[in-house]
Amino acid sequence: MEPFFRLQLDLHEGRGELLTVTGAQTIEAYPHLRADARAIDAAARACDAVGRLFETGEPHPNVFNLLCRRLSLLDAGASPGVSGAAGRAGALAFRLKLMLAAGLAPQLGACACCGEHEHLVGFSGASGGVVCDACWPIYDRSVSFALDPDAYGFMTEALGQPLAAAPDAPERALGQVERAISETLEHHANVRLMPAA
Repeated sequence: MEPFFRLQLDLHEGRGELLTVTGAQTIEAYPHLRADARAIDAAARACDAVGRLFETGEPHPNVFNLLCRRLSLLDAGASPGVSGAAGRAGALAFRLKLMLAAGLAPQLGACACCGEHEHLVGFSGASGGVVCDACWPIYDRSVSFALDPDAYGFMTEALGQPLAAAPDAPERALGQVERAISETLEHHANVRLMPAA
């Protein structure tokens, strides 16, 4: 019963609120993950994000499967890696998919203010998505920011591809993606996540 093990537990419900563990079987131990401090940190951040976004006792099998996939990728050392830009890209792709599962994915197909499909140049966490060049000037710069095409491309690709195929992006773009995720979650879910990497 160590961190980042996937187990099948046999539980007994007694008279109190606590359940008694009567049996445990290891399904996946992720042995390589636990041998690398950076992978352990990335796994802890992934589990923390799941815990903060899905803190209810309701089952979320798709989220569980997504987390298991992230842990498997970290264990395999496969793309997305655990360090540098590739590690950050993998962590951000995972968070975008978590937001999608929570119903909080950012609006990327059109301006979140007017619905325009072209000239998407900014991002507003309060509006929950991208904003066009006509709407962006009306936003206070403290609640919106310029969004590079690389950041926009990363978000759309990350949501449309498998987790193992997290797209590449320059550090500046990844910083904008992380800010977009953070501001959207803070405004719409009152959730603050640890930095991605």
